[in-house]
Amino acid sequence: MYKLVAIDLDGTLLNSKGLISEKNKNAIKKAQENGIEVILASGRSKDSVKNFALEINSNKYLIAGNGALAYDIQKNKDIYDKSIKKEDVLKILKICEENSIFYSLHTKSSILTKSLNYSPLVYYSENLMKPEDKKTAINVIPNLYEYVQSSNREKYLKISIQDADQSIFNNIIKKLKQVKKVDVIEVEHSTKKVLKINDEEIILQYYYTEITRKNINKWSAIKKISKKMGIRKNQIVAIGDNINDKEMIENAAIGFAMGNSALAAKNIGKITIADHNSDGVAEAIEQILQ
Repeated sequence: MYKLVAIDLDGTLLNSKGLISEKNKNAIKKAQENGIEVILASGRSKDSVKNFALEINSNKYLIAGNGALAYDIQKNKDIYDKSIKKEDVLKILKICEENSIFYSLHTKSSILTKSLNYSPLVYYSENLMKPEDKKTAINVIPNLYEYVQSSNREKYLKISIQDADQSIFNNIIKKLKQVKKVDVIEVEHSTKKVLKINDEEIILQYYYTEITRKNINKWSAIKKISKKMGIRKNQIVAIGDNINDKEMIENAAIGFAMGNSALAAKNIGKITIADHNSDGVAEAIEQILQ
């Protein structure tokens, strides 16, 4: 009997509009009624993940920042916090600044960005369709490097790096990998998003990577939470779509890869399901409840 299902958000539980379908919600409710704990494991900030967690009545634990933060919702308390150290954040930002590469920072509560471009623009477009209490907090700070340099208030769960030019992007990746004490996620493809903002259709296509503290991933956070809950590895299911889901999909008793995912093409998931616009999460849950 499976007792825990860890689900990624973007490209997995959320459709291309950034919403959870009713079919996915109903499947999650059925899993919960059968004694299965459902937790969200995302690269987003804690507050953004929490909004979606409460929407599906997942009110015990969540994972944010690709595993950098495991959080107890009921106690309003971090189980652990593996943020990137400020000195390492500044090293990464300096490389980006010197090479005119776009970056954004994910804290516990918000996204910090110099401008609304690439992924911050995606979150902004999602916000236009959401009520105020469900929006992802985005703070535009023109001189972001100076802000980080002078502030000791923020904790940085991850750094997103993006550029539309593949050769420029690949060159930056080599430089970023020289920074010790962080992991640079290997993404071998570009992402394409079609956004609708004020009746205008915007097509975004770019290469990206995400940077976290060394040896941090979603599976490491799942292990912490499952230990607290007394749940064994052979009772865990994981559902995801991207390379930041790789470890949890490989290590869970059953790992589902979304039909829209790069992981499916690499045969990393044990089972490939429908895409995020075709209720793949519901399909996965229906299979484990059989």
